[in-house]
Amino acid sequence: MPVGDARSQVIQRLSLTSRNTDTFWTQRLSLISWNIDAFSSRPVSRAKRILDHILEGPKSPDIIFLREVTSDVRASLLGDARVHAAFLVTDAEDQTSFEDVPFATMTLLSNARFANDLDSRKESEGIERFMLGCVSRVSLPSKYRRDALCVDIITPTAPSTVFRLINVHLDSLWHTQRYRAQQMEILANVLREPGCNGGIIAGDFNAISPEDDGLVDKNELVDAWVALHGRSDGATWGVGVERRGGLGLGRLDKVATSGLKAEEIEVLRPGPIEVPRPGEKPVEIPWSDHCGLRCTFAV
Repeated sequence: MPVGDARSQVIQRLSLTSRNTDTFWTQRLSLISWNIDAFSSRPVSRAKRILDHILEGPKSPDIIFLREVTSDVRASLLGDARVHAAFLVTDAEDQTSFEDVPFATMTLLSNARFANDLDSRKESEGIERFMLGCVSRVSLPSKYRRDALCVDIITPTAPSTVFRLINVHLDSLWHTQRYRAQQMEILANVLREPGCNGGIIAGDFNAISPEDDGLVDKNELVDAWVALHGRSDGATWGVGVERRGGLGLGRLDKVATSGLKAEEIEVLRPGPIEVPRPGEKPVEIPWSDHCGLRCTFAV
């Protein structure tokens, strides 16, 4: 994917071939967001099960946000033939973002819906593809060196219209709530920067307190789950199992939008995987301690 000042270069090139935008234009994009859980046993095998579930289901998404990706999991994803054939992937050229941290985020974009240069922006099955702009990581105030992975996408019919896809893993645990408040304010402002028409923030918001639950509204973003289902249900953590630290069910993972409209959202439950134990029967653990989220939104 392009990096640095690539967005301005792409917009400049596209402006030479822009078309009349007076007619109404809309496309729908689907996103699956999943926190892999870096610390439980067999992270590579569990990540593969999650990827299998995502890619082999009836609704393969256009966008995949992954978190708690270790270096080994990154290598496994990049070595997967399905990923290589069908997706544009962040952090594919080097593992700089994975140095000196236990895990990082990765974003995968379907090459059926996104193109990274003008020459390859041909229609796929009658749908003209979005162009990719700048790909960057926004540093955040954080105890755990968390950041936000941002990808700009440019609409096919209006090269001056840029939306931003932000993959986040906010700081964890009770004592970092002040960091999460700062992080959400920064991310909301990133969607309002000059030249950006809005976008989507999705991932692990670590929303474990009433103060966390109010951060989306406080920053004038739309909580996709609340908009479509109200404030009940939607738990993505502590589902079906007891969790450490005394935390119960929680809607830790969220999708927040600005300038886009979410049309569908659902929780994806992890399946089980066996973990061998020497001299004992294997035990089953879920693919992740988080459920995933699938969201469809209109651009």
